[in-house]
Amino acid sequence: MGLDWRTRASAHRAAVRGGTRAHRMPTRDEVVSDRRWGADLRAAVFCSLALLVLIILVDLGAGTLSTLRVGLWAALAVLLYVILHPVRVTAGPGWLAVRGPLRQRHVCTNLLTSVHVSETVAARLVLCDSLGHRVEFDPRVLAENPLLLHRLDSGARAARASGLLRCGATELTRLTARVDGKRAKAVFEASGLR
Repeated sequence: MGLDWRTRASAHRAAVRGGTRAHRMPTRDEVVSDRRWGADLRAAVFCSLALLVLIILVDLGAGTLSTLRVGLWAALAVLLYVILHPVRVTAGPGWLAVRGPLRQRHVCTNLLTSVHVSETVAARLVLCDSLGHRVEFDPRVLAENPLLLHRLDSGARAARASGLLRCGATELTRLTARVDGKRAKAVFEASGLR
């Protein structure tokens, strides 16, 4: 998938030297990931622990706390954590990976065959490649991470140029235009031009 020891070593050296990778375009071999994933993960851990502490305090106040009940409440907190655990979206040259709490899936963006955006209660972006791989994640991740969107868009353009991407090219173009429009609006508002 393009994630080798040289890529990790160069990213580590840049971090140690104090280089800021967030404010520049990634080089060809760099791996780009979701910037908000750490905050979302901390929120999931906090919610699970808060539920566990509150339930144990209520049980303790009622005088019904036992080892069996603590185990039951801990299992409930773990279940809540698994449900709230955010997926981590990473992308490199020619690939995009989605890692959940239990497994990781990836697609080759240069070999995309379909892109589908489901506009239901929880919007999902579904990507399929010619190797049979499929990933699904929230399209807001791309809106909040322009570098991920750039990696996906460049791979989709290569797939479209080779004739593989036949279904969903317009949806991806609409998604990219919507994200670019929101970013341009934010720039205009910040500069006082609007």
